[in-house]
Amino acid sequence: MELKVGDPAPDFTSTNQNGNPIKLSDYRGKKVVLYFYPKDDTPGCTAEACSLRDNEDRLRAAGYEILGVSVDDHKSHQKFIKKYNLPFPLVADTDKQIVEAYGVWKEKSMYGRTHMGIVRTTFLIDEAGIITDIITKIDTQNHADQILK
Repeated sequence: MELKVGDPAPDFTSTNQNGNPIKLSDYRGKKVVLYFYPKDDTPGCTAEACSLRDNEDRLRAAGYEILGVSVDDHKSHQKFIKKYNLPFPLVADTDKQIVEAYGVWKEKSMYGRTHMGIVRTTFLIDEAGIITDIITKIDTQNHADQILK
């Protein structure tokens, strides 16, 4: 089932970069930028995370909390956060339950080979937990501007 604008955002429970429990429902009453990215510390994912980091004040002024999700473990997330001074939590979805629930774990093709992976996607979620926008064509360098448009 493909999620669409107006659908309730699937709740999840996982761990953050510190191994602490994190749930989407903890953010009820706040707007959330829930962004899915393929891999910590790769060029596109770094550009996207740094765009969000560099515009954190603008995003917070618009009322958003930021949550990043990949299938990397919390140790990988810790290194990524430390290396780039990221001020928001990264969710470790090592069992792929969240990426499956959001429909972003798909077959991808690179150099003629197919493999399963995260399709870079951002969901904007309102205070009631409803999806208000889904951004699929991510401009990694200017992702914060896409969100704030």
